[in-house]
Amino acid sequence: MIYFDYASTTPIDPVVIKHLSSYFANFANTSSLHQFGQKAKKILEKNRKDVANFIKADPPEIVFTSSATESNNTALKGIAFANKNKGNHIIISSIEHDCILNSANWLKTQGFKITKIPVDKFGWINPNDVKKAITKNTILVSIMHANNEIGTIEPITEIGKICHKHNIYFHTDASQTFGKIPINVRKMNIDLLTASSHKIYGPKGIALLCIKKGTNITPLLHGGGHESNLRSSTVNLPLISAFAKTIALRHSEHSEESQRLFQLRHHLITNILKKIPNSYLNGHPKSVLPNIVSFRFDNVEGESILLKLDQLEIAVSTGSACSSNNLKPSHVLLACGLKAPQTHGSIRVSFGRWTTKKEINYLIKVLPKIIKHLRSLSPF
Repeated sequence: MIYFDYASTTPIDPVVIKHLSSYFANFANTSSLHQFGQKAKKILEKNRKDVANFIKADPPEIVFTSSATESNNTALKGIAFANKNKGNHIIISSIEHDCILNSANWLKTQGFKITKIPVDKFGWINPNDVKKAITKNTILVSIMHANNEIGTIEPITEIGKICHKHNIYFHTDASQTFGKIPINVRKMNIDLLTASSHKIYGPKGIALLCIKKGTNITPLLHGGGHESNLRSSTVNLPLISAFAKTIALRHSEHSEESQRLFQLRHHLITNILKKIPNSYLNGHPKSVLPNIVSFRFDNVEGESILLKLDQLEIAVSTGSACSSNNLKPSHVLLACGLKAPQTHGSIRVSFGRWTTKKEINYLIKVLPKIIKHLRSLSPF
């Protein structure tokens, strides 16, 4: 199999697997006062410090969660209910991940008002649109760092600066950027940040929410007061240690890896657009992640392309993996101004550490034949 769905989830680094297995022997509860528990607690706090240093946060600001979905839900709902005495208005973008959109929709049923900021044809958010949307009742702005379908990187530093000027909390979902491009929560004016392990060659089931000191937030989970009373549940030390190890590996290699992926990306885009008539690139031409490419083809269905490629043992996606079974038009591509039939002709190719130029060349070889064949069958 050739795997081109890294934006969905990445293979686990063998080094991380070995590291993870070694920590399963540490069975102690980090809340216990005996020596077993205190040893586990010491390991936990060392991991927290290492993770915090990666994004220039303070260790107590790192809260470990089970997923980016949990982190995003905690950010939106936790800020909303803790600050409802100040206001009931929340701003998000029209291209957020479903867990942000659905959290916001649920908050509407609880009396909160939601504004969705539009994007341009490249999926880029204008900070001035955020500024115009702010009212006296705005308590939170949540804008993703980069889009998971088209790879467009948003100007979150400027957006965060606007939020701070108006004394509004700023949250960013950095699931796709964490470990791929540098992040400094202080310089980028970020109050809350979401990141996930399985997007950077770590295991599933472990993520984080960075919460700036002094942020007024209500936890979703109540119990024994773990994670500074912000996320009660027995701490999963093996997964946290694996997450920290994954981050350490990314810290030492992400710059060189990004350059390699950008070269593969450019090679793929240049050849596909040249070899396939009526093919287009979705997303921003410059402000974009190195590992995500979204193509659009006239008069052909993305699902058909996916299945044909799958028969050749090539795995791609038609969009976000979380909603890949949903045949509705992509809300991201619709927000970029495309018509529904155009969105259905899109596929996402995403790659990473183990992607080779040979694999890219094979895709370049077979995809034009697939598109030509499918178009010959199309009633359009």
